[in-house]
Amino acid sequence: MPELPDVIAYTEALERHVVGRTLGALRIASPFLVRSVDPPVGAFVGRDVEDVERIGKRIVLRFAPEEFLVIHLMIAGRLRWRAPKGKVGGRGALAVFEFPHGWLFFTEAGTKKRASLTAVRGREALAAIDRGGLEVLDAAREAFAERLRSENHTLKRALTDPRMFSGIGNAYSDEILHHARLSPLQTTARLSDAEVERLHASVQEVLRWWIGHLRAEVGEGFPETVTAFREEMKVHGRYGKPCPDCGAPVQRIRYADNETNYCARCQTDGRLLADRALSRLLKKDWPRSIDELD
Repeated sequence: MPELPDVIAYTEALERHVVGRTLGALRIASPFLVRSVDPPVGAFVGRDVEDVERIGKRIVLRFAPEEFLVIHLMIAGRLRWRAPKGKVGGRGALAVFEFPHGWLFFTEAGTKKRASLTAVRGREALAAIDRGGLEVLDAAREAFAERLRSENHTLKRALTDPRMFSGIGNAYSDEILHHARLSPLQTTARLSDAEVERLHASVQEVLRWWIGHLRAEVGEGFPETVTAFREEMKVHGRYGKPCPDCGAPVQRIRYADNETNYCARCQTDGRLLADRALSRLLKKDWPRSIDELD
């Protein structure tokens, strides 16, 4: 799922490409995409895009008078900017926003149809979409600590809960926790003040580094390689590969459709965290520390 740095890259590119431009047509290729009926999405055709905003991981196109098209990419949704062409095309195409100088394609890989487009009238209705997560880039340490300790969860769950923190998902939470040298399964109630301060600093440093990196990668163009798996990442998506900081093999915890990646030597004092599938299978043969893997 595109997370905060990726969504910012999209919103900044859209500001360059569509703000002040007239939406000439909006063609919907998938009946599952639109999640609202009032106002109808066709009512936005012929009107100028006044601004591009962000609500968590959602991208918002603002039109006058205070009406909005809200794009939620979910896991597999992506945006593509292309020169004008004759048809929507492509198996993954959900919709195309046609502008005179270029077309914005809204695509989704796979068949689960989770991505959505919602038309909203008024700021109050737009605010109702917000899950309430704290905007971490703007949050002072005290506000961050208060929100982090408002509920007792594992750090992995707390960071990725959109009700607690805005824009952080599976990929960047792994990177943040590795940078902070904290276990993904450590609970928020047991964090010391020093650990909270370290986590806050890591959230800021990791996300800002990635925002800058993606800005440099995109330049004045449009994001083309939005992915949760990047070579520059330290642990996310790198199971079995050496940690770039200590050389130990990156570990994982698998659950449902997701997995958490971490370095046992850097984050858990060498202790291997139980993997629900594999550790139950191996039982007593499950290694307890990184050294038992050598």
